[in-house]
Amino acid sequence: MPISVESLLKQRRYPFIASLFILLIFVSLFIFSTNTSQPSQPLVTETIQTVSTPLRNENVTEIARDGDVDDKDESEGLVYEWKVCSGPLAVDYIPCLDNWKAIKSLRSRRHMEHRERHCPNPSLKCLVPLPQGYKTPVPWPKSRDMVYVNPFWIWFDNVPHLKLVEYKKEQNWVKTSGDYLLFPGGGTQFKEGVDHYIQYIEKNLPKIGWGKRTRVILDVGCGVASFGGHLLDKDVITMSFAPKDEHEAQIQFALERGIPATLSVIGTQRLTFPDNAFDLIHCARCRAGVTLMDEFSGGKPLLELNRVLRPGGVFIWSATPVYRDDERDKKVWDAMVALTKAICWKVVAKSFDSSGIGLVIYEKPVSSSCYESRKEDNPPLCDENTRAKTSWYTPLDGCISPIPKTTKWPTPWPQRLKTKPSSLSTVPDAELIFDDDTRRWSELVTNVYIGGLGVHWSSVRNVMDMNAGYGGFAAALTNLPLWVMNVVPVNGSDTLPVIFDRGLIGIYHDWCESLNTYPRTYDLLHSSFLFGNLTQRCDMLTTVVEMDRILRPGGVVIVEDTKEMLKKLKPILRSLHWSTTLHHQRFLVGKKGFWRPKTNR
Repeated sequence: MPISVESLLKQRRYPFIASLFILLIFVSLFIFSTNTSQPSQPLVTETIQTVSTPLRNENVTEIARDGDVDDKDESEGLVYEWKVCSGPLAVDYIPCLDNWKAIKSLRSRRHMEHRERHCPNPSLKCLVPLPQGYKTPVPWPKSRDMVYVNPFWIWFDNVPHLKLVEYKKEQNWVKTSGDYLLFPGGGTQFKEGVDHYIQYIEKNLPKIGWGKRTRVILDVGCGVASFGGHLLDKDVITMSFAPKDEHEAQIQFALERGIPATLSVIGTQRLTFPDNAFDLIHCARCRAGVTLMDEFSGGKPLLELNRVLRPGGVFIWSATPVYRDDERDKKVWDAMVALTKAICWKVVAKSFDSSGIGLVIYEKPVSSSCYESRKEDNPPLCDENTRAKTSWYTPLDGCISPIPKTTKWPTPWPQRLKTKPSSLSTVPDAELIFDDDTRRWSELVTNVYIGGLGVHWSSVRNVMDMNAGYGGFAAALTNLPLWVMNVVPVNGSDTLPVIFDRGLIGIYHDWCESLNTYPRTYDLLHSSFLFGNLTQRCDMLTTVVEMDRILRPGGVVIVEDTKEMLKKLKPILRSLHWSTTLHHQRFLVGKKGFWRPKTNR
């Protein structure tokens, strides 16, 4: 008959075996208690492609309890083990633009395909490291109060790149001074300074009306965005863009300075803007001057700029073909003359200034009648029945986008901010919904966001609204010294034309992917009921990792959402060592610190 453990102990027989068994029990209990009492440690990765897996376990201690614990729920046991992105370029990693595996496999780079988006799969799940010596950015507008001639300065350690300092040292783009990078306001076409250049444009076209008639500008190939930066004082908001190329960190410089900017290129796909959006497009010595008319493009890049230019808007081209007569420049100028005539752009000014720099200003027609009266239908008018409506991974058009019959120039700024936008839907009650949205955001920002959520708005400059709607959040903040990048998710209602009609800026984006910007480029991220729809298509973790990538240390996230979504989001933010507070059971405020996972170096 087999002997049970219980009877063995009770009868005290086989004392050696009993003692050994008891000893094994104690050792097992000790090992088990040790494993369960230690907090999970952040992991380190040696590659950029890492995945963090959420674990649910009652016996595992949650990582990061910094900040206020405002409520308790079943998600408190949800743990995330983070890894740090490694490699020599990890500190400035942009997943969809630095996907070298995809870029190397491209069959052609003729049309700038290697500068376009190539997102990794799976998406980024590691955290980008901080530059050594990173500091809280210089607050706005202190950067314009120095005794130097230059209007902007930043910490060198935050963007420690010197290539442009050397490459453009004769043109005053950027200089070093001790711990700072200085931006004197120079440029290839700004030999007498950007302020002089802006005045020169206004002298040639007085009706331009900076900050009144002309409010929203696109600066193509913007360099360090001095043109857009200096126009801010005139109530002009400029979307500056350039590719991530050998001109190292130019867009990163712009965003660190507090100037609106994004990484983009006119290659094979449309820009992520709606039709008829910008009041003015500026192109100073940008490469478009060559690539617009090359034999491979068929003029598609210039047709793309025509697409996003508002009817009646102007295109300013300041480049060597305007004022030099060598064979190469003359060839480009002749091609430009032919193409601009074919798309009915009218020359309204052409001039040379005292420095020898010249520019030409074209005006886009306000109706399609000119297109219909051309002798040759080349380029042809786009067929609106077959033409793609979206501007997200959409190939460039080889045709002229028709001008809406109801088009009209917006009301002068700042009245246009609250005037009914011409692009507003014609469905019943659309105007009422727009007015209610504007009123709601005005009251919400005044009564809740300003002073009610613990946000120090004086330290906020670069803001992103991740689900912008009609741009009501941005409109309610226009009296503060900040700017807002309004993002319209591509899987929702297309409200971006309304945002531009109001005199604001924005882009299309899919938050299941990474954004075209450098790490640490925004001070505040705002999200209003974004996650419900988003989590039906991708993991919430993907978006949170991207939010951590683009938010600066010390930056703030404000999320308005359902209680269910906030319960899922809060432990993820706290696992990143962010402090979190919940307000009115509806607004989750998270503040990012300087914490990064430790590396095994």
